[in-house]
Amino acid sequence: MKKRLIGLFFTLTVFLLIGSACSTNTESGNNDQVELSIFNIKVETKDQLEEMIAKYEEENPDVKINLTTVGGGQDATSALQAKFSSNDEPNIFLLGGLSDAAKYQDYLIDVSEMESAKTAIDGTLEGATLDGTPYGIPLNIEGYSWMINKDIFNQAGVDPESIGSYQDFVEAVETIDSQKEELGLESVFAFSGKEDWVVSQFSSHFTSPEFNNSVIEAYESEQLDLEYGSRMKEYTDLFNQYNAQPILSLDYSTSVEEMFAGGQVAIIHQGNWIIPSLDSIDESFASEKLGILPMYVEDDTEGKIIAGPSWFWGINGDKDEASVEESKAFMDWMYTSDYGQEKIMSDFKYIPAHEGYDTDAIADEVSKTIYEMLMNGETGVWANNQYPDGFFSTALFPEFQKYLNGDITWEDFEEVTKENYSKMR
Repeated sequence: MKKRLIGLFFTLTVFLLIGSACSTNTESGNNDQVELSIFNIKVETKDQLEEMIAKYEEENPDVKINLTTVGGGQDATSALQAKFSSNDEPNIFLLGGLSDAAKYQDYLIDVSEMESAKTAIDGTLEGATLDGTPYGIPLNIEGYSWMINKDIFNQAGVDPESIGSYQDFVEAVETIDSQKEELGLESVFAFSGKEDWVVSQFSSHFTSPEFNNSVIEAYESEQLDLEYGSRMKEYTDLFNQYNAQPILSLDYSTSVEEMFAGGQVAIIHQGNWIIPSLDSIDESFASEKLGILPMYVEDDTEGKIIAGPSWFWGINGDKDEASVEESKAFMDWMYTSDYGQEKIMSDFKYIPAHEGYDTDAIADEVSKTIYEMLMNGETGVWANNQYPDGFFSTALFPEFQKYLNGDITWEDFEEVTKENYSKMR
């Protein structure tokens, strides 16, 4: 009996030890999983990014990636700041240019040795490079200006290809407006006066040439002279006169997804990032109706659009080594793997900022035009992304809204805007 009890005790002890070992191994396996967080502001490609993340997790079962997307009318800048303030900072997040790179520089790693940095098209790292060190991987190339519905132009008897000057543009607007009822339009323009980022991007057409179309000069500028302020006023007065009202209440969704996609307006100020949204509403819109017109700022007859890398992926080096290395691996996979490259072109419908892509496969004519204009030097830069931190949202935007609403004169707008720029720099 005693021997039987001893044997039973021995068996039970072995069983418990084995169970404990299995439990420890399971816990160790869980601890080996790397969990990443990504902060994304590109609402229009949220679904595509989620699909890409799911594919990466499938190929790398020891990796879990959590995506947070903030944008589309929400204040992404404040949301990101809140993440850092609450010690919930993401592993990977988007930088809007040199001002953002400087703001988060203490967290960011040098990306120069990453494959996705080495394959970046020459010059595209500049918008996130401080003192010779690149801190961001370019998201893509994006361009913006007046996005038009070519069908409406043609129905009004206006050939978009014939517009070769500022005055031609004015006459086209007036012609379309004169046929507004027959064309079933609510207005010619649907400028989103409620969105600070739309106003900020609009301003780049007039500040980029002041800074010699250089992101470095824009970032290092101590003052804003609004050298092309008079042309900015002319464009502003034009769209405000023929815009859907009340302009200050017009948000992105109403402007792009309802009015423009719905054929209620002919012109909006946006970029090629709206193409996935348009395609989800009308599969033929981007391929058959969408066009882009330049702005005539430096020269009355030589127009430009704004184009280049719009955002940059920064990697948080303040995390543990395994997370940093996995963040780098995911970024390189996203832009250099066969799967990633195919998705970037076909699903995201991005203009690639990296070499090794078949640019002949760019899906739509507007994106092709943007790419060609960029390669031909017919573009300005994203000067607005180099403004002093907080300038466009707390200084430029409120004053611009006041002018649109008739509360201040253009002279007042320029005076206050210039003063705030210098103070905030």
